[in-house]
Amino acid sequence: MLDQKIPSYIYEKKNSIQLILLTAFFALVFINIYKPFSSSNWYSVSEFMYLVYSSLIILTGVLVVVISRILIYYRGRKKEITMPWYFIWILLEIFFMSLFYTLYTLFLNPEREYIEVFEESALNTGLVLLLPYSVIHLYFSYKDKKSKLQALEEAKAETASKQQVYTFYDEKNELRLSVRRENLLYIEAADNYVYIWYLNKGHLTKFMLRTSLKSIEESMTETPVLRCHRSYMVNSEQVKVIRRQKEGIYMEFGMENVPDIPISKTYSEKVTQWFIKYPA
Repeated sequence: MLDQKIPSYIYEKKNSIQLILLTAFFALVFINIYKPFSSSNWYSVSEFMYLVYSSLIILTGVLVVVISRILIYYRGRKKEITMPWYFIWILLEIFFMSLFYTLYTLFLNPEREYIEVFEESALNTGLVLLLPYSVIHLYFSYKDKKSKLQALEEAKAETASKQQVYTFYDEKNELRLSVRRENLLYIEAADNYVYIWYLNKGHLTKFMLRTSLKSIEESMTETPVLRCHRSYMVNSEQVKVIRRQKEGIYMEFGMENVPDIPISKTYSEKVTQWFIKYPA
């Protein structure tokens, strides 16, 4: 735990700017609604002028965060930052911001006790920093996980698209057939069996396999072999034409003795989008 490194996205430039902006916005809203740091005694002015003056003071205090995040950014580029070190750094941000507001409050109200003012400033500064920090760190974590998941899915899709041989297993998980991707045409359901149609020496060939179309569909995720109908899957790389007519939508392979394969409404959008996006 002591050696655990903080994720690099925490000190990335774009994320650091977002954190600073959110913290500044939250601080402005917080001070003008709740008037912490005894700020209501800072100025005897109208509400509008109080908003102006207090906002300037808050933004001055937020400079501590700006300087801190710049230092973390350059530190993170040179050397990994550990969790304990980062927590101490946040505590130092709270300390210096609290010190700034304490000195400012005592400057305007010198009769107040230093310790009392500092304790109040530390509490309010902790809220001003920790609440937006918690929210934005959760957001950064979510965005990072989403990005990694997308990259993983893209890598998986790329790997599947480069697959040169499709393998087929029966219901006992025994390998029964391997077909090169350019030879596979379509797969047809037949009760408890499926027929795998492929080219062998230029001739349409059928292989019967005891399994379900659903099982094959699950094994072909992210490949060009798509479910297009309750009873069919097709190798979209071999499809030459998709045509729509009164009877429905059909796919043509442009090969003699190879039948046209229907596309049901359930799968029509997915299949046509794939066909358009990834033309053979």
